[in-house]
Amino acid sequence: MANEKSTIDKVLLEKSVDKFSVNDNIAINVKFSVTGGLREAFNEKNWERAYNKHDNVFKLKYGIKLYSGGLRKREVGTPVDTYKKAALFWTRNPKLTQMAEKKIWVQISKNFEPHIPMNQVEAQQLLLDFDEKIDFKASELGPGKHKIGAEVYVSWFKHDYAEEFDGKTNSKEIEIEITK
Repeated sequence: MANEKSTIDKVLLEKSVDKFSVNDNIAINVKFSVTGGLREAFNEKNWERAYNKHDNVFKLKYGIKLYSGGLRKREVGTPVDTYKKAALFWTRNPKLTQMAEKKIWVQISKNFEPHIPMNQVEAQQLLLDFDEKIDFKASELGPGKHKIGAEVYVSWFKHDYAEEFDGKTNSKEIEIEITK
């Protein structure tokens, strides 16, 4: 079990340009990672142990809300509210397991789309690194300069290799300008 506490880290907002017309669609990418305990514990050795204890599905729920800043924050765009799932499985494929005697590997699914990583680091990245695009119309904000921020939450239940987690954090705000 991981000794270190898990955290939501490096929440970044990325925009394509600084100025938009009031008729434009705006796309903001929200990127962040889960670091610490779970990232360290999500490894082949622990997959094998968890699989043998019938703890073979890990579900991580997460969400993102964009808001326009100021004293009265208001939500913009459609919030993201979804999950990623890691399923442990037995395999004979020698290309997958890094440790020759081990036969347990992982499949990571996001939005019901399965991915089988080729190594442990890729598995950690697929499950614990996030990059979500949120679109909204510039007309939702109206002309002027606006500060945009994001609230991010992540949660999961206790597993053989991970303590329960329910965390929330905010990004630094970025500024966009909307012209008529």
